[in-house]
Amino acid sequence: MLNHQDTICALATANGVGAISVIRVSGKQSWEIVSNVFSKSLQGKETHTAHFGTISDRDKLIDEVLVTIFAEGRSFTGEESAEIACHGSPFIQQQIIQLLTKNGCRMAEPGEFTQRAFLNGKMDLSQAEAVADLIAAQSRSSHDIALKQLRGGFSSELKELREQLINFASLVELELDFAEEDVEFADRTELKALVKNVLEYVNRLAQSFELGNAIKEGVPVAIVGAPNTGKSTLLNQLLGDDRAIVSNIAGTTRDVIEETLNIEGILFRLIDTAGIREGAEEIEAMGIERSKEKIEQAKIVLCLADASVENSIDEVKSWVEELTAAHPNKRIQLIVNKSDISTSSEGIAISAKQGENIEALKSWMVNSVTEGFDMANETIVSNARHYAALCNTSDALQKALAGLESGVSADWVAMDIRQAMFELGTITGDISTDDLLGNIFSKFCIGK
Repeated sequence: MLNHQDTICALATANGVGAISVIRVSGKQSWEIVSNVFSKSLQGKETHTAHFGTISDRDKLIDEVLVTIFAEGRSFTGEESAEIACHGSPFIQQQIIQLLTKNGCRMAEPGEFTQRAFLNGKMDLSQAEAVADLIAAQSRSSHDIALKQLRGGFSSELKELREQLINFASLVELELDFAEEDVEFADRTELKALVKNVLEYVNRLAQSFELGNAIKEGVPVAIVGAPNTGKSTLLNQLLGDDRAIVSNIAGTTRDVIEETLNIEGILFRLIDTAGIREGAEEIEAMGIERSKEKIEQAKIVLCLADASVENSIDEVKSWVEELTAAHPNKRIQLIVNKSDISTSSEGIAISAKQGENIEALKSWMVNSVTEGFDMANETIVSNARHYAALCNTSDALQKALAGLESGVSADWVAMDIRQAMFELGTITGDISTDDLLGNIFSKFCIGK
């Protein structure tokens, strides 16, 4: 169990050599401890001020630094804190941190600064989790989702839903106190309408998780087809770079090649797979098996046909049908290559070599991920814990609705509504446990 009365310190910037590093200190004794090793006293200084001086261990000079101080209630953690900007030498970093610990600090645990911000009411739990997502964001879309959550957009929506349920639950439970008088305080028609509206909204949020998780982790896209259909050429064309070897010799790609591509702020993980064919020699066959594994992992599968080869389109169409039947949750698309020599109207026609219709393919890829959701205006859920809580909320609300429609007693309905409120509360941290907080913040980096 962490002692949140301790003054803690940690490197807040990335490990390694850099021009500047920042060491964060937080707790009731922050200014006093830093003053003990700094050439100037920080006691009594104004909050949000920076002070230039030196850090020394007795008579041993360690570095010239800039110390920025924040008063209690005015910092990221809500506690008195200080940030020491020093030169970015790992030796200097360690010397300063060791000096701080000798003077009364302890090393911060992973995520402990953000955990203190949550415990001190500077942010709710979903906002705190968004801090980690914002740091890890690799694309504009994942950045936008995390930033909206950090700024409280998701939290405010959940709190409004929870408040509506609390108001009606209080009326339902009030009826229990007057059960013998057979008094009905809550209009059942209005209550059913409310539960239906909240349930619809919760389900919409839960459905967005597939999109949010794909954006957060990057969308895996497998490019599959027979040898020499132009898979590697298509990969190079999408990337705008000669990443894969292109050859007329069948079986040139013998292993999986993976690269990332950012399209309209969404990160796609492109996978060029070995050509799938019968009778491949041993090494090529190993590549084909890996290709099949990547198809299993992909969210989008581009099945490439060669318009110059007889029956190629029909053969790949059958692949698309089989894959679609086996994987209904994947987006599987027929791509007809060498459109310059074909009049086929099947699938998306492109010329990988000439770069024809590549932009249309990119647009299809983006639409296949975002289909049905307004990224600019809707809340997109990207956190697996939030998704699980939303699913549990949905289950409880469905039970409450079924109870209302079948006319069960108020105490049963109240129990289901309380469960729904509980699940929503776990997302924002209105309801939390030490085990839950420990699990969440242990995944943060030290210093955040």
